[in-house]
Amino acid sequence: MAIKPLDFYKQLSSNEIKFFSGVPDSLLKEFCLCIDDNIQDKNHIITANEGNAIALASGYFLATSLLPLVYMQNSGLGNAINPLLSLCDREVYSIPMLLLIGWRGEPGTKDEPQHIKQGAIQLDLLRTLDIPYEIIFKDDINYKQKINNSIKKAKIESRPTAILIKKGTFKKYKKYFSNSINQKMKREDALKIILNNLNENDIIVSTTGKTSREIFEIRKSKNQEHNKDFLTVGSMGHCSSIALGIALKKPNRKIICIDGDGSMLMHLGNLTTITSLKPNNFYHILLNNEVHESVGGQSTAAKYLDIANFTKSLGFNHSFKVAKKKDLQTSLSNFFLKDGPVFLEIKITPGSRDDLGRPTVTPKKNKLDFMKFLID
Repeated sequence: MAIKPLDFYKQLSSNEIKFFSGVPDSLLKEFCLCIDDNIQDKNHIITANEGNAIALASGYFLATSLLPLVYMQNSGLGNAINPLLSLCDREVYSIPMLLLIGWRGEPGTKDEPQHIKQGAIQLDLLRTLDIPYEIIFKDDINYKQKINNSIKKAKIESRPTAILIKKGTFKKYKKYFSNSINQKMKREDALKIILNNLNENDIIVSTTGKTSREIFEIRKSKNQEHNKDFLTVGSMGHCSSIALGIALKKPNRKIICIDGDGSMLMHLGNLTTITSLKPNNFYHILLNNEVHESVGGQSTAAKYLDIANFTKSLGFNHSFKVAKKKDLQTSLSNFFLKDGPVFLEIKITPGSRDDLGRPTVTPKKNKLDFMKFLID
């Protein structure tokens, strides 16, 4: 039987775990939704990336001497390695914390290509980092003791310890989300309009998650090839840097980076690199629904930002903003007439089709077809 998220939280709470930070994960989303309902905002902080969460938790420990919890998908462990080793490690500041890690790509389970290698090396990676770990799964009758053991070791040895969470561990947590009616468009509607406004030689680099999935499906529905689109199925936060690298070497081709708010915020410094180099063929489109949609709908910090003015202040030649489907065509026409780098924020509402598929073309084939399109 799957573990009730509230029972898991209560076990943490009984061990004086009062502070939570991290980046949402699909394997942990039920737990994260539970935390939302039981912890005040200042004690549950969704960070831009996992390294930020480690540093934030470290500050909490320094101020309180209490053990924090940092949650993440195992693909985010890469972002966390630097502060784990150069800040928290026992050979440096020896800062204790509990890591809760969703084990995507666990050997023997079906998963997406970008998760397979990460899942396969997960245990070896934790051993290399010298981070003790426990593994909790769906029918684990000893999960409370494993939580206790990890917390005890973190406190006694003053070090990070980890709990790996297998797929399907948590029972569904019921949380009410408001379905207020607004005039914002769906992401897929926006993408259809964007694709209809591109020329034959234009190049797309799209962010991970549902954006790339929907682009693939739109192309498929129109019997179009997928070779014009680099679908960044992993590497969250890096699609703008990939697009920049292409733009610098293909100055006569228009490069359209299609980003998401969670992705853009994860490595926001990419934007300063773009504007410092001023590629006049770089067109950055942000699809902003203000949430981490695919992992539970938790809010991003995008809802607090005036992104159009912010990007203009960074040095984009022009920054546009649109929130209504009827206005998108005009905004895109103006957007593509400008010399880059230019930025367009499209406000969208969360949600996607229930039958949304995944790319049936492998990442390697996508790469080869895309590179051939760049050369032709």
